[in-house]
Amino acid sequence: MKRIVALVVLVVLAGGAWMFRGPIALKLSDRAVATNMQADAVAGLPDGLHAFVCGSGSPLPDRTRAGPCLTVIAGQRVFLVDAGEGAAEVLSGGGIPAGRIDRLFLTHFHSDHIDGLSAVALQRWIGSAATKPLLLVGPPGVERLAAGFSEAYAIDNTYRTGHHGAAVAPPSGGGFAAQAFAMPAGQDSVVVLNEGGLKVTAFRVDHGPVDPAVGYRFEYKGRSLVVSGDTSANPGLVANARGADLLVHDALSPVLVRRLKAAATKAGQTNRAKILEDIINYHASPEDVAREAKEAGVKAVLLTHLVPPLPLPGLDVPFVGNARKLYDGPLWLARDRDLISLPAGSTKIERKRLGR
Repeated sequence: MKRIVALVVLVVLAGGAWMFRGPIALKLSDRAVATNMQADAVAGLPDGLHAFVCGSGSPLPDRTRAGPCLTVIAGQRVFLVDAGEGAAEVLSGGGIPAGRIDRLFLTHFHSDHIDGLSAVALQRWIGSAATKPLLLVGPPGVERLAAGFSEAYAIDNTYRTGHHGAAVAPPSGGGFAAQAFAMPAGQDSVVVLNEGGLKVTAFRVDHGPVDPAVGYRFEYKGRSLVVSGDTSANPGLVANARGADLLVHDALSPVLVRRLKAAATKAGQTNRAKILEDIINYHASPEDVAREAKEAGVKAVLLTHLVPPLPLPGLDVPFVGNARKLYDGPLWLARDRDLISLPAGSTKIERKRLGR
């Protein structure tokens, strides 16, 4: 009898909990929404340079990583380098308002580096009632890209303005504008922005047959960070990363990729096996990056654009390989929402995660 009574009590309590589940969920949701609506992680950062990872993945599917994207924050100014699929969601999750984005630097025009552009542009436009389109800065070809994306979303933009009004979605703020740069004859680098104490230099990298392909060096108040873009190991990267506080570099593990290739070959997927072999020669391995970082004298390394994905704990060990033996500074595998801070007037390099 006691067991029956206890069971009845549990059923009643469970039923009561079920009845209150909806109202409790609404309260929690309201609280989370209120917090998220007010989120602006940039406002609380110390003066200096900061690198926020808005995408650490690659074209290979990975549910834990958005496509290649890095946010660079200089003081209170916000810039993006590339925008892979899912970048806008990671920015939101990290509390970085898309409306703050000043401009977006492109390293090259591979699809995985641009397939998140439209979502970023939309969130920036609506988030700040922007009256000017998102400026894409990149090597020759960026004009064609900006025009193509603008045309693809031109009809949708009219819907946004028509529905929400010009005060919320100014017609002049949708789409993209382009600022192309070319390397001066006989040079492998060019300054593409120099204002407000921030200097941004673009430099050639080796991602052949992809051409043009560039990396960027950001310098602000005595701190510096370098973004490699996609590249194999090359002297130009070392020269432009010399003495940087942080090197953010793409990384591919030949060991793990060749295991994928072997599985594809065994399954009769010859096209996939060919692609997996091909990609090895135009990305740097973690060991390559470690050697470059040591030679350039950089203070810390963040590996991103990780190929292949690392779905299981422990795969980071074979991925990194001997890199940490070749370079004695901090060497991290990027995670979406990682924030690396380089405060002005300091030599500190701080790492944490933002948002949810």
